[in-house]
Amino acid sequence: MPSSASAPPRRRLSLRPAEQRVLLVLGDVAASLLAWLAATTLWFSMALPHHTWRTWIEFLTTRPWWFYTLPFLWVLFLVDLHDDSRAFNLYRTAQGLLSVALLALVLYLMTYFVLNVDRRVLPRVSVAAFIAFATLFVFLWRYLYIRMIQRTGRRVLIVGAGRHGRELAASLQNEPTGTPLYLVGFVDDDWTKHGRKFSGLPVLGDASTLLDVAVRYQITDAVVAIVGEIRGELFQALLDLQSSGVEVTHLHAFYEEVYQRVPISHLGANWMLDSFVDEARKSVFYEWAKRGLDILGATLGLALLAVMLPLIALAIWLESGRPILFKQKRVGRHGRLFTVYKFRTMWPRDRMPEPDGTTNRWADDEEVRRVTRVGRILRKSHLDEFPQFWNVLLGHMSVVGPRPEQPKLVEALEKTIPFYRARLLVKPGITGWAQIKYGYAATVQDTERKLEYDLYYIKHRNIPLDLLIILRTLASVLGFRGH
Repeated sequence: MPSSASAPPRRRLSLRPAEQRVLLVLGDVAASLLAWLAATTLWFSMALPHHTWRTWIEFLTTRPWWFYTLPFLWVLFLVDLHDDSRAFNLYRTAQGLLSVALLALVLYLMTYFVLNVDRRVLPRVSVAAFIAFATLFVFLWRYLYIRMIQRTGRRVLIVGAGRHGRELAASLQNEPTGTPLYLVGFVDDDWTKHGRKFSGLPVLGDASTLLDVAVRYQITDAVVAIVGEIRGELFQALLDLQSSGVEVTHLHAFYEEVYQRVPISHLGANWMLDSFVDEARKSVFYEWAKRGLDILGATLGLALLAVMLPLIALAIWLESGRPILFKQKRVGRHGRLFTVYKFRTMWPRDRMPEPDGTTNRWADDEEVRRVTRVGRILRKSHLDEFPQFWNVLLGHMSVVGPRPEQPKLVEALEKTIPFYRARLLVKPGITGWAQIKYGYAATVQDTERKLEYDLYYIKHRNIPLDLLIILRTLASVLGFRGH
């Protein structure tokens, strides 16, 4: 048991990853509102050099309604910069902000000149000033945010220096988490490990010294990396540690919180039955809301498809002939097969044959060579996916979900990757958590990593997460960042 002389660890201002993300968005909103106020003040000063409080109020009440939405539209434009991999990188943040500012300015000028509306309704200077102020203020906020989080970073102690603990330490050291984490070391009851180092981290003690170690090293988080049964002495020490203000988290929950994916390599054989199936079950109200969102998304998508179809079809036909659409059997929810539709982006095999003629394999140099010039544009802009909105309307797919795969590929991957069939608990989607977080899978290892993101989505899915994925996908489309 911990020594009675041990004082509780000093509480630190240290936000958890989810809390950091909320703070980041709130700061962006505040910076955008401040930019709007600065732009409005500049506009007012230019329009009315001699003013009073009465003229200021009259000015505000006569502005077009859309001008008041600018701060919130700007935050939506920043949705891609809320990803952890960008939020803590000042260079990537600046790069993203400049891209967003340029995109916003181009869209605004297109609207201004194409619509040719009254300048009093669509002023140029005020919007340009808002974009400039918003870019500057958000950048300053992001700089302060990064400095603050780095100074108040979480100090992590891993409880258990076995395989799972060592693998967690290696992952945290070798793979960027976005959020700053400082690994202090391990505690383990196996005395043969005391004084040794794993992944460069020392084993600092056992259960009896857990609170002392937490005090000495100012620990904020203790991650329990023990998958089996926990001894009574260690369990009591963990309760004492949590009572003292240290966050005690199990390996699985910590991994999901930091990486936003499920740690397949750390899961037991009975994980699906023990926890995942129950946690993945959602209420009927969510299912109704999601189906309503799918119908709305499919209707809008098919309306856009109707406008673009003649031009896209003509471009495909002129370069590579027919067929215009590509169709293929894919595996849907609960293993049901359906036919998926996409715009054809590759040369037909009979016009550019491959040596082995296989159809269920990973993309290689030959497959890349088969992509047409029009196909590259369609893939970059994600326009090749638009015919799948018909699948969504029919109920075969959802707007958001794991990507549907070919039957033979699913059969092969089920034998290779643990829990792969769990993807089939929900409808496949046009876009998904794995697509925006990881991108295209070219190997079995890539597919395993994407599965971790898919399982995280299935476990945590809700309407706000679906909307976030849709917004991030729109940002990818506008940024021309397709595969």
